[in-house]
Amino acid sequence: MTTPPPAEITAKDFRDAMRAFVGTCSVITVGDGDEASGLVVTSAISLSAEPALLLACVNRSSSSHPLLEKYRRFGWSSLGADHQAVAERFSGFGGVKGAARYDGAEWETAVTGARLLSGAPTAFDCTLEEMIHRATHSIMIGRVQAIRTTPGQGALIYWNGSYRGLPA
Repeated sequence: MTTPPPAEITAKDFRDAMRAFVGTCSVITVGDGDEASGLVVTSAISLSAEPALLLACVNRSSSSHPLLEKYRRFGWSSLGADHQAVAERFSGFGGVKGAARYDGAEWETAVTGARLLSGAPTAFDCTLEEMIHRATHSIMIGRVQAIRTTPGQGALIYWNGSYRGLPA
């Protein structure tokens, strides 16, 4: 008896399965002036403590991807329980693009000039150490230049296709 070949896994099947994972939400900010943009990532993790490195996966078709390559610096702000509106703007809800994604929130800069969300549970000012291109995404490795923290903010998570706030 022969075993039939496995069914092909489609991109939709994979995306639907990945929605079962709970992801913490962060905003990556990049660019200046008219070129300011950013995106929400749920694939953000620490890579190393010595030196301090972070890792995220960014879709190569994202409008922020070429800006990350150009500017080689970015802000990385984790989102708190009350930051759903920020997540929606940076996800492009309602067609929001570019610099308009920063509206409705307060931002600060640290060492590199990249923007960090004021009141974020934690925020990192980073330089782009390396981008590794694989399939539809790039693995982005950032070297931390500065850190800001705001205790008691809870967390914003993404699960099953929607954002959900978790209080502190």
